[in-house]
Amino acid sequence: MPAFTKKFSDIHLSDLSEVGGKNASLGEMYSTLYEKGILIPNGFATTAFAFRMFLAENHLPQRLVPLLAQLDRSRYTNLKAIGSQARALILGATLPDRLATAILQAYRNLTEGDTKSVAVRSSATAEDLPEASFAGQHESFLNIQGDDAVLQAVLRCYASLYTDRAIKYREDHGFAHEKVALSAGIQKMVRSDKACSGVAFTLEPESGFRDIIHISGVWGLGENLVQGTVTPDEYLVFKPMLLKGKNGIIQKKTGDKAKTMVYAPLGSQVPVLNLETPVEKRDQFVLSDPEIMQLARWCQVIEDHYKKPMDIEWAKDGIDGQLYIVQARPETVQSSRSKTVQATYKLLKKGTPLTKGLAVGSQIASGKARLLRSPQDAGQLQNGEIVVTELTSPDWDPILKRAAAIVTNKGGRTSHASIVARELGVPALVGCDSATEMIRDGQEITVCCHEGKTGIVYDSLLPFEVAEIDFSTISLPEQTKVLLITGDPDQAFSLSYYPSHGVGLMRMEFIITHSVQVHPMALVHFKQLKDPTVKEQIELLTHHYPDKKNYFIEKLSQGIATLAAAFYPREVIVRLSDFKTNEYANLIGGKAFEPQEENPMIGFRGASRYDHDLYREGFALECAALYMVRNEMGLDNVKIMVPFCRTPDEAKRVLSLMAKYGLDRETDNTLDIYVMAEIPSNVLLAEKFATLFDGFSIGSNDLTQLTLGIDRDSSIISDQFSEQDEAVRSIIGLMIEKAVRLGKPIGLCGQAPSDDPQFARFLVGKGINSISFTPDALFQGIENILSAEKSKVPEESEILTF
Repeated sequence: MPAFTKKFSDIHLSDLSEVGGKNASLGEMYSTLYEKGILIPNGFATTAFAFRMFLAENHLPQRLVPLLAQLDRSRYTNLKAIGSQARALILGATLPDRLATAILQAYRNLTEGDTKSVAVRSSATAEDLPEASFAGQHESFLNIQGDDAVLQAVLRCYASLYTDRAIKYREDHGFAHEKVALSAGIQKMVRSDKACSGVAFTLEPESGFRDIIHISGVWGLGENLVQGTVTPDEYLVFKPMLLKGKNGIIQKKTGDKAKTMVYAPLGSQVPVLNLETPVEKRDQFVLSDPEIMQLARWCQVIEDHYKKPMDIEWAKDGIDGQLYIVQARPETVQSSRSKTVQATYKLLKKGTPLTKGLAVGSQIASGKARLLRSPQDAGQLQNGEIVVTELTSPDWDPILKRAAAIVTNKGGRTSHASIVARELGVPALVGCDSATEMIRDGQEITVCCHEGKTGIVYDSLLPFEVAEIDFSTISLPEQTKVLLITGDPDQAFSLSYYPSHGVGLMRMEFIITHSVQVHPMALVHFKQLKDPTVKEQIELLTHHYPDKKNYFIEKLSQGIATLAAAFYPREVIVRLSDFKTNEYANLIGGKAFEPQEENPMIGFRGASRYDHDLYREGFALECAALYMVRNEMGLDNVKIMVPFCRTPDEAKRVLSLMAKYGLDRETDNTLDIYVMAEIPSNVLLAEKFATLFDGFSIGSNDLTQLTLGIDRDSSIISDQFSEQDEAVRSIIGLMIEKAVRLGKPIGLCGQAPSDDPQFARFLVGKGINSISFTPDALFQGIENILSAEKSKVPEESEILTF
């Protein structure tokens, strides 16, 4: 006779039909990966045979089949009633004595005779498709202790086969209810209520980028993370550097972690308590860097074993201090989507913003907002409306399938609402805080998730465009490199799929403005700041950094590293900061350190700042961030570019200072340092600059303004500002000719080559090595370059002599 239970050590993936996907995966890891150092709590599983015997001996099929036949399969109006009756039938039944005996014997063997706590998890399988995934459809029960409690938990697992969401899931996927069996997995408890827990994906969950391990975590039990009750910490680990033994952590973000879920004392009316997290713990990361790296290595081993992207649950035991893997399943959303065909969204008109939050997906949706308090309000939602609520749980699944978008007050990127939105392919904004206050029931709104990690809900139905692009049909030019212009780490992984040879201009200013927010000199001299309001603002951002300088270095390095990782091993050229004094002054604390200038455009900017008393210490922080990215994180595809460098002597001082701060080409022969060719002196003295730098990049905006003597910020004479002017074309042509003759790479960053095919033809004809475009201009730019390369010889009117 088949067995009622199987030990994890005897379970493999081949046992799917006996113990379901969840338990088969746990057994597979315990029996094959434990020896590789991955800690998985031991356990056992009841079998599908045991479940069917339970049904048969309680004569349940004869009652369940006709009950489920009454289900309204058009609108599911009686789903709640049918589910409730089905669960009552299971809970009213009795586990056969021989099954109960087998379970208790296995439980005592597992706990070595002690009545230690266990987790009891549901794992379903289908007769005709045993590998089917029923993830998230059934219940798990934690901190179960004692014989009676274990048996009751198994019975409740059996009953969860008929939750409303599980019934609807099987209906949607064409599974016959009577052919699905339930296996209960009984596993030693990890006391994460005394420490922390979370989930990990072996790809980036928004974009599907495969070289990232995404880890999120909260204090206490993981239910707060799954339900979206709190915003978790998030960590990104870059796989190639992890495998090379480098510091692969390219991004760390603290979540609010406002609540900590713990087990209630035995005998309490409720199983768990959700407590306020102490303020000092909210600002702490739940994992140390060594723990992040350990988890990431385990995730990589698990992915390698299964040979597919994985969705993994982890927990840390607060008693023994060890990390454990408590569940792993294949990731089925992003890994199954095409990365070569992408829909791009563009909002044509902006309205009044109502709220903002974390964006899930990259779409735009508009429609009527429907404020719902619980799944019981399902009848109010019409197809195509936007669900606005506090948070969602698996009980919401049947409802959310009718929604055009989801907006929640609470939650992070791995909350239930986020996971469901990805599965359904609809946009979601989570962690909005005030969505249910700022949005009225029935109000027409537009949900925008297309501009990175932060999304916005706008008032009214706003017009937008959708274009589908198949990247696999786009060929890159053979002679001229096509590079991107970007500075936003939030868009890095999505942009990595665009056809390009890398990033030709990564603007450091974007990261400083949006992520750092504070003037670097205000961090260096924080204690000397006199303005109490400014000190308070800085303290609010940096209070968990004893040394304020480390805040700047960490934030900047992580932003650069995210972009560098997204395009690795393609080149990413990072331009050192090129704020003007008026722009620097707008950073928090900036006014105390910036002089007032009549014309900042041609004043104290670029290279002139780096070795000056007013900024030298700030420049040291920029160099420290770049050193960390290249040397500690191992992202040696990063090249550095010096902007607005007026003279060779100035270049020598800056390069000497960079070497002092660790960016030394004498000791690092993989480091390339370019210079922006954006001042006429760069062109006229190109031979001297070429002895100091490894390449040039033409900054066409500044070169145009300084050639024509036009302030590009002036609206009065803006009509005369043109890269097509004969003088500008002459000086650009001369710069390219000199660089080609000197054997130095030469590129151009600007809009003109995408706007004007003739200008692209002119550049290609001169022999330019690369052209960089903003993402919205990239495809037209590629088309213009391809056309230009077909007729490489420039027209007579385009040949310039000097």
